[in-house]
Amino acid sequence: MFNYHKPSIPFGVIGLGRFGYALAETLAASGKEVLVLDNNENKIRQIQEHVGQAFVTPILDKPTLEEAGIQNCETVVVCIGEQIEASILTALNVIELGVPRVIAKAISAEHGKVLRKIGAEVVYPEKDMAVRLAGKLSTTRALDYIELNGDFSISEIKLTDKFDGITVMQANLRKNFGINIIAIIKGSKTTVDITPDIVLNENDVVVVVGRNESIAGFEDALSN
Repeated sequence: MFNYHKPSIPFGVIGLGRFGYALAETLAASGKEVLVLDNNENKIRQIQEHVGQAFVTPILDKPTLEEAGIQNCETVVVCIGEQIEASILTALNVIELGVPRVIAKAISAEHGKVLRKIGAEVVYPEKDMAVRLAGKLSTTRALDYIELNGDFSISEIKLTDKFDGITVMQANLRKNFGINIIAIIKGSKTTVDITPDIVLNENDVVVVVGRNESIAGFEDALSN
């Protein structure tokens, strides 16, 4: 029997790849309650230091999701795009459990089309158009974004000469601005394996996740 109680957990994140981990970590660091599910015990152990609830879920069928409490979330992000069948079935199960907003990561247009047909919102965090528009930010430096709720967004931002020639470690966006990089786009090449020694250049595009005011602060730093 489904639990139709009013949602009480702001966010659920299913899947702890690079995108999912950065998303869960950033939301938790900003003071939001996050419920995290993954089939990897080591990843769950690592994220438990940052989030209130994290569970190992070997399977993602409806009874398992319900037992974990995913139906109590207001927004759930399904971050298992590489496993297309699992992604679609999991998103469908979450929707059928009554979660008000379901966002799912897709790796192709066809994958995204199916997700939309079952009622999920779609993001492409590992492609050039990683954050297809939910709308435009009110600043000039942001290219595209998807708003996760009123406070948090994933945003695609072009770098200025202020970040030309420095490494990801030197930029330290997490410490300096409170945002995490989840992808870097250099021309036609997109990198999601973000290592500290990657050199940033003017006109590179970074895909970041964080609080709206933190992203705005980064945009201001680029413009001033």
